[in-house]
Amino acid sequence: LDVSMDTWSHFHACLVSIWLHRFYIYSAVAFGISLWIVIQFTTTRTKRKVTEPKSHGNPSSPGGAADKLGNGCAPPQAQEVHVAGVKIFYGSQTGTAKRFAKALAEAVTSLNLPVEVINMGDYDPEDGLAEETSSRNICVFLVATYTEGQPPESAAWFCKWLEEAANDFRVGKSFLQGLRYAVFGLGNSAYVDHYNTVGRRMDRWLWMLNASRIMTRAEGDCNVAQSKHGSIEADFEAWKAKFLTRLQALCKGEKKPCSGKCKKGKCKSSGKQSKESSDHEHEMSEHENTEAEELFETSSEEEAGVTDSVIDVEDLGNIMGHMKKAKVLLLDGDVECHSGYHLVYFVCQFLQAKLNCLMVFALFSGYKLIGSHSGVKLCRWTKSMLRGRGGCYKHTFYGIESHRCMEATPSLACANKCVFCWRHHTNPVGTEWRWKLDQPEVILQEAMEKHQNMIRQFKGVSGVRAARLEEALAVKHCALSLVGEPIMYPHINSFVRLLHQHGISTFLVTNAQFPEEIRRLEPVTQLYVSVDASTKESLRRIDRPLFKDFWQRFLDSLKALAEK
Repeated sequence: LDVSMDTWSHFHACLVSIWLHRFYIYSAVAFGISLWIVIQFTTTRTKRKVTEPKSHGNPSSPGGAADKLGNGCAPPQAQEVHVAGVKIFYGSQTGTAKRFAKALAEAVTSLNLPVEVINMGDYDPEDGLAEETSSRNICVFLVATYTEGQPPESAAWFCKWLEEAANDFRVGKSFLQGLRYAVFGLGNSAYVDHYNTVGRRMDRWLWMLNASRIMTRAEGDCNVAQSKHGSIEADFEAWKAKFLTRLQALCKGEKKPCSGKCKKGKCKSSGKQSKESSDHEHEMSEHENTEAEELFETSSEEEAGVTDSVIDVEDLGNIMGHMKKAKVLLLDGDVECHSGYHLVYFVCQFLQAKLNCLMVFALFSGYKLIGSHSGVKLCRWTKSMLRGRGGCYKHTFYGIESHRCMEATPSLACANKCVFCWRHHTNPVGTEWRWKLDQPEVILQEAMEKHQNMIRQFKGVSGVRAARLEEALAVKHCALSLVGEPIMYPHINSFVRLLHQHGISTFLVTNAQFPEEIRRLEPVTQLYVSVDASTKESLRRIDRPLFKDFWQRFLDSLKALAEK
């Protein structure tokens, strides 16, 4: 028993001692772990320094060649892939752009990069370009300018889609964010008014969708007397050399050559500008009459001072005092060309040419105007179903085929300025009819003609089904919800009857501000009344109605709907 007690006393004393000196023990353990980490880090770093010259220091050595990636950069253990490959798109009429595309592909292949040469006529941009935003590919566009400044036939649909996407408010400004691109245009400066317009427009449309340029747009000139390098082939070779240099830099993970705050070709980054920048400034001095462009690696969201500058037609009076000044500044070249000033300048020109507000609206939104107050436009679901894809909710709910639907309105004007307006208030507003009245027969005839002409433009477009294209020419449904307030049109009943007589069903949408017109409305296939808010104050803030008695009109419109 004594032995057991002595053993326990000794053990207890040890435990007490360890507890009393626990902080020293903790410190010793922490020091040991820290020392181990330092030794491991130093050993790893030393090994890396020893092995790097063997795999990278001599690119021609067998080890270095074996470790290289397909893009000629670093081994996968040490560095991520910055450029996965290059896709070269060409739009050619005589074959020059196609020849240049193949030559560029051969040069890129020499850098151990995968290359794909694509004819724009065989490519569906709606799906394809969106995938390129995350593919880490570099997209190169070689496109020629054909007769009257139009794209070649093979590139017509590609350009049309790109233009509509860039100008359609329903398409997000960041739709192509992440896509990296370069543009080389082919043209002839002998045709001064249309010199390289397709390349310039394509560059701008891509930028508007927030794609990022990797280098300045270049222009090849078939006019040897004016060509910068003596011929269009020499222009291309000079640009190709710059492109390959830039591509190699991107493969190494090089950052942007400037701060991303460039405005219309003026680099604001500190330090020396690149040779490319200097070359472009010289080019701009030779083409002073060309449109202003953002010419460095930058996307639209990165541009300083660029905002959503679409101006409501009703608010034009508030900026009239600034128009003359803005126009003079632009013509004299005393200010940088922000998009807002461009808009003011364009409005000045329209007013001087005595164009009405609806023509301004059509320019900004891509509508086909009819007479003095109506419009028609292709819906994105119409284009989707032409390709054999899904339709809108009307197809799901009611079996209406979207490719046989015509989106139109007999009144582009509206009595609200809703904060969620998908047209960003580019259409005119008003509380009463103030336009020259067009007859229903004229509106329907022109709407059908313009709609069919827009449908015919899809002939030969990649993915469009011939059978559906033929069916689309025969309109079977009309969505009177394009924009504005269709029920404002004084002859709306006659117009609806006319549509029904032609075997066309009708869906009409109203914003609940015209209760008497709702009561007088003859039966339509389906009537919608928009209910955007539940209280007077929230309706005021959300719909921003022009009528002072907007709340009573709203309630009366719902009562009128119930009476239907």
